[in-house]
Amino acid sequence: MIIIDAEKADIEKNRGIAIVAYIIFFVPLLAARDSKFAMYHANQGLLLFLAAVAINIVGAIIPILGWLIISPLGNLAVLVFAIIGIMNAAKGEQKPLPFIGGFQILK
Repeated sequence: MIIIDAEKADIEKNRGIAIVAYIIFFVPLLAARDSKFAMYHANQGLLLFLAAVAINIVGAIIPILGWLIISPLGNLAVLVFAIIGIMNAAKGEQKPLPFIGGFQILK
């Protein structure tokens, strides 16, 4: 039970930082490096940021189709995933984001 209490304390202490990770992913790297909860959401935020960059690069390179379909729909998906991640962090959950959440960059 000590581990569970320590995890609950970590979640309560770093919930706000985990939420901010979906807006600016590197904040938990600076403010809560020792928190497993905050680092999990920092990793999810980094994956979301990289997906947004990839979507915008591909959307900019491909003429017309990329400008009218790939970029708008891709950015809408990124926004939806960010909202899902923020809701998970606010609830104190560590659920991976759809499609991209299974990867781990930060340890």
